[in-house]
Amino acid sequence: MNEKELINYYNKFNEDKRLETKHGQVEFLTAIKYIEDYLKKYNNPKILDVGAGTGKYSLYFYNKGYNIEALELVKHNLKVIEEKNKDIITHLGNAINLSMFNDESFDIVLLFGPMYHLISTEEKIKALKEAKRVLKKDGLIFISYCMNEYALITHGFKEGFINDSLNNIDDSFKILSNNNDLYSYVRLDDINYLKDSLNLKRVKIISQDGPTEYLKKEINQMDDNTFNLFLKYHFSICEREYLLEASRHVLDILKK
Repeated sequence: MNEKELINYYNKFNEDKRLETKHGQVEFLTAIKYIEDYLKKYNNPKILDVGAGTGKYSLYFYNKGYNIEALELVKHNLKVIEEKNKDIITHLGNAINLSMFNDESFDIVLLFGPMYHLISTEEKIKALKEAKRVLKKDGLIFISYCMNEYALITHGFKEGFINDSLNNIDDSFKILSNNNDLYSYVRLDDINYLKDSLNLKRVKIISQDGPTEYLKKEINQMDDNTFNLFLKYHFSICEREYLLEASRHVLDILKK
């Protein structure tokens, strides 16, 4: 992970603004829908938001009355959370080292941003191993990944950068991220390898935004009625396997 450049990037990037657009809301609302479905099984659950960013998820669940703590790498982002709600417990830290937390401390671990930015398989396994360690016996880990085919189709072919990027693409059209990159991209085989490496069990895997990212302009221009209809459509198809590889984000739900 290029920690220095990542911090510089998020000191400038407005993540809240992205998630407040209609197309960004699809990703957020899909995650919320599934997290809330599983939260019902717990009595007063404790949630850890690893890579909390500026607190979109932490603030949502805190305002719903849940016991949530936020861990974030970027000091600027932590200050934004604290300015929005000083009562949320925040931690400055890295997803691959959760040593400030005891074993089996949380019912739910959210691991969204980190798996985009951890480049090597070894780093990803460390993050998952730490999430598993702090998870209670019957707990769940929610993980969001950036998908290879989405990046290849949009940035490579649609936006015309494919010929400039060929040195970073293998013969199977897998994007090869290096240590200086800010993002890494995966396929289902990669996600399954990480899951199996730690003997985690899959509860469900979801196309978090489905076709949304291919329709950004059209979705952002929708009136509220049409957007709500699109959401209904998206929720009806987001568990279909054929969407997983070509989505921008996939949401994997795992347990010990």
